[in-house]
Amino acid sequence: METQLFIVPTPIGNLEDITLRGLRILREVDFILAEDTRTTGHLLKHYDIVKKLVPHHQFNEHKAIVNVISRLKEGAKAALVSDAGTPAISDPGYLLVRECIKEGIQVECLPGPTAFVPALVNSGIAADHFVFEGFLPHKKGRHTRLSVLAEEEKTMIFYESPHRLVKTLLQLADYLGADRYASISRELTKLFEENVRGSLTELAAHFDKKPVKGEIVIVVEGKMNVKA
Repeated sequence: METQLFIVPTPIGNLEDITLRGLRILREVDFILAEDTRTTGHLLKHYDIVKKLVPHHQFNEHKAIVNVISRLKEGAKAALVSDAGTPAISDPGYLLVRECIKEGIQVECLPGPTAFVPALVNSGIAADHFVFEGFLPHKKGRHTRLSVLAEEEKTMIFYESPHRLVKTLLQLADYLGADRYASISRELTKLFEENVRGSLTELAAHFDKKPVKGEIVIVVEGKMNVKA
């Protein structure tokens, strides 16, 4: 059975990080499902790819799936991309993949960029066992989730927005312990990439002194890995 939906990871910053196979697929498919057509359009223009872009994001995902499935059943081939990294990792994509599987449509995910892997590897924190938490709940369920994570023994990985970073670090310090070791990776693969390591309180103080921009990954040691 031929693949009809390709999941294509895109660069998280540096446009050179897309694979040759990824570029070939983007050229060959009938259309591209994009989280933000402007962002994907910039990538396509950089590589001289002209292809029909169809918006596919968290606000239209449920409605768009019916039409996408219909087109795939008619024999069309599509690529699904997010603004950066691998689709469905804290981005749209899961619902479409699930529906394709239900409908017997062949799905293939290409390997490629995702922000938490380089952040984990360069953190210096144990990477043999870890849990990916993505974004913590903003309000409802946040206390419950942090309480559970206070007992987590595996390395923990979070995504966070710049304006919430300091608040989240202070909350993690309250629940996990002020001396819990962590690493912050910001603007990965970009010109002003920054990796800062230290205790949760040290990191909160560091980022409280200056405006914070860019995509952020927080890596925190598990309970049993805390340094004496």
